[in-house]
Amino acid sequence: MTFTRREFIGAASASSALLASASAVNSAITKDDPLGVRADFPAVENTIFFDSAYTSLSPRQAIKAAQQFIAIKAYRPANVPEMIAESVIVRQRFATMIGGRKEEVGLLYATSDGENIVTGSLDLKPGDNVVIDDLHYRSSYVLYQKLKEERGIDVRIVKHTQGAAPVEKFAALVNKRTKLISVSWISHYNGYRHDLKALADLVHAQKGYLYVDAIQGIGILDIDVKLADIDFLASGSYKGLLAGYGLAGFYVREDLMPMIKPDRAGWFQVDKALEDHQFELHTDGRKFQYATLSFDSVYYLNAALNYILYVGVANIEAHTVRLADKLNRGLRAQGFELNTPLSTASSIVSFQHGRSGKEIKQMLEKAGVYISISDKQTYLRVGLALYNNESEIDEFLKLSAGWI
Repeated sequence: MTFTRREFIGAASASSALLASASAVNSAITKDDPLGVRADFPAVENTIFFDSAYTSLSPRQAIKAAQQFIAIKAYRPANVPEMIAESVIVRQRFATMIGGRKEEVGLLYATSDGENIVTGSLDLKPGDNVVIDDLHYRSSYVLYQKLKEERGIDVRIVKHTQGAAPVEKFAALVNKRTKLISVSWISHYNGYRHDLKALADLVHAQKGYLYVDAIQGIGILDIDVKLADIDFLASGSYKGLLAGYGLAGFYVREDLMPMIKPDRAGWFQVDKALEDHQFELHTDGRKFQYATLSFDSVYYLNAALNYILYVGVANIEAHTVRLADKLNRGLRAQGFELNTPLSTASSIVSFQHGRSGKEIKQMLEKAGVYISISDKQTYLRVGLALYNNESEIDEFLKLSAGWI
């Protein structure tokens, strides 16, 4: 991609306009492109990209925004007030996507930062317990092992049954010493979708809290933090949010904001400078942004959020869940063992392939299919996104039929 000097300077002096110009979505609606987006994702022209549960493709518009932010450093880099202004837009758009308020959202480096900040603020004591499940992401197990060793807490792990961990299983482990239930809203392993409102009701009855890792669902599936009564939520931006790395949205319910303390301190938390090197600090979500953000990621995510909001998360959910259901049913009909319950409404389908990992990898590469294969190479995980279509599901089912 090349730019004229006029384009560089224009982007530098009008960063918000840059994002606005990057927001247009291809509007050609067809049977093979019911959301009218495939032209914005060039990789789908010659590959089947089923690896969005690992990292998604980005639309041209988001790539352009990221490229232009980097490119203007050759002429007149954006200044701090301009970049902060973009971060405010990101916070607002992230809040809009989850049904919260901008003041309840801060920007962190990664999803797991949020869980570290929350647990660091809960004053956990020996005998307190945290309830998670075995469908959670592995970073959480590392965190709670550390807290068990350092604070003497009891870490209780719900075991799934046939890929599902319903609220009843959590209820058996929750009591008056439960300080937190922590779940991946959508499991990275098999796409199981937790009933967040039921979990919130369960833990709130014991005066505990609900933390949600939303990275496998946000941007693909509709969520409303108020209706679900979620206390804390975090998500990185390289999966369903269609952007890059080094930036994560972090939601803290407004009435709990004073309780959740930043785990480090820095100049960007300052609201007002006083005399004698004293300061008034932000008390809303900005208090977690202690230092210079990854501002290239801010511009990148801003354009991606704009794109998703234009298409509509509800539209993306209807499309991807329908495709996932078709794939799940098709694989079952072929005789595969599914890790993903048929009843779960998400965009992920995981199944045992029954062949050698090396053989499966070669078959997939030859067919131009990008997909996740498990660490032990025993199962495949299909992660669907707005740019996938029914023809790709049909092609994949033709391919998988030859593995039985």
